Amino acid sequence: MLLNKFLEVLDAEKGYSNHTIRAYARDMKDFMAFCARENGAEVLPDVKFLEYVNHKNRILIREYMAVLARSGIQKRSVARKLAAIKSFFRYLVMGQHLSFNPAEAIPYPKVPRKIPDFLTVDDIFKLLDSIKTDTLLGRRNAAIFETFYSTGIRVSEMQGLNVEDVDAERHFLKVTGKGNKQRMVPIGQRALSAILFYRQSVAASRGPLFLNKNKTRLSDRSMRNILNKIIADCRLYLPASPHTLRHSFATHMLDAGADLRGIQEILGHASLSTTQIYTHVSMDRLMEVYDKAHPRR
Repeated sequence: MLLNKFLEVLDAEKGYSNHTIRAYARDMKDFMAFCARENGAEVLPDVKFLEYVNHKNRILIREYMAVLARSGIQKRSVARKLAAIKSFFRYLVMGQHLSFNPAEAIPYPKVPRKIPDFLTVDDIFKLLDSIKTDTLLGRRNAAIFETFYSTGIRVSEMQGLNVEDVDAERHFLKVTGKGNKQRMVPIGQRALSAILFYRQSVAASRGPLFLNKNKTRLSDRSMRNILNKIIADCRLYLPASPHTLRHSFATHMLDAGADLRGIQEILGHASLSTTQIYTHVSMDRLMEVYDKAHPRR
């Protein structure tokens, strides 16, 4: 099936995270189900699907976008669904299944830029200090979430870490980010000590750094579930995810006077404009500079 082959390419060649691949799979199945309904069928075989796309061209995408808009789902979700369709059709063109990409010229809906959620320094400390380290799983969890906050890496990057990616002497992690791009990320002493403490109880000298009970690589979904339990146990009553820790890292670094370019490099953002979103949540730092410097405040 063409969709399955496309998803395999996203995983093996493009280096997309499991979370993104699952989202793209859902989005494309929804789109294909829409195409099938338009043809009075439950499922369209690949050949029929390609014939229908070739016949309808851009009109098909516009009709689907209109259906999504009427359904009331958020513009951000519509944009992601369109990104999945564009990417799938691009793959089909490269494989010569389609002569051109009918979604390429369809504009994305304008999505208001969302200011990232983040935790205060006190909340972060409360969360991290609440993790008990008297068991192997506790030591693993402490290492994971100390590292999230210390480095700001993505959950897919954390999940992909190997033992050999930890440079304890130079205090760096070798991180594989989006598009399989590698970068070196500094790690603080507390997080590094937590990793080394966890590693004392794990025999393997190579391979996945963070393991589940079956001694295989811990999934990104498991990391999210573990964090949810930790937050519930320490009674923070705040919505948070591994990405919230990433946002918190960037916001706290900026508040403390870190250079925006440096934060961009650590986070692995391709564009500085992506990193600049954190300037909107650092108003305390901005007002402090203003109060100290402005001659007529």
